[in-house]
Amino acid sequence: MSAPDGSPVGAERSVGQLFASATADMSALVHDEIALAKAQLKQDVKRGATSGGAFMAAGVLLLFSLPMLSFALAYGIRTWSDWNLAICFLLSFAANVLIALVLALIGVVFAKKAKKGRGPQKVAASMKETAGVLQKAKPHPRPGLPEDRVPQAIEAVARSSS
Repeated sequence: MSAPDGSPVGAERSVGQLFASATADMSALVHDEIALAKAQLKQDVKRGATSGGAFMAAGVLLLFSLPMLSFALAYGIRTWSDWNLAICFLLSFAANVLIALVLALIGVVFAKKAKKGRGPQKVAASMKETAGVLQKAKPHPRPGLPEDRVPQAIEAVARSSS
């Protein structure tokens, strides 16, 4: 098994390699969070469009079908029941309003789901939290090297970075 830079796991890596690895990981994290925000925004837009479509369908149904449906239903009720024609037209209108209300309720349900979906806000908060943690991060304290090992440590870093 090897580290992302190709060196074996457990092998000592230079500060430059560690920094490059951390930079690559942070870049990948930011790109992944941006992709997540885009996906969640796309889902919220889709829900909003569904809601708008349901409201539009309710309006179109109520507006354009009322005359034809009202006449057909009223005369059908009149034929079956021998009631006054005015009552038959009121019943026809009530049926159309009921259908429009059902479609409007469907639109309200989807609108609430779209409003509740706060995907991009969650991702933005997560990114701010990550940035805050990284700003407060302090390097891990290292024990002092003995005087006789200092040149070897510098030589080892010089060899590994070349």
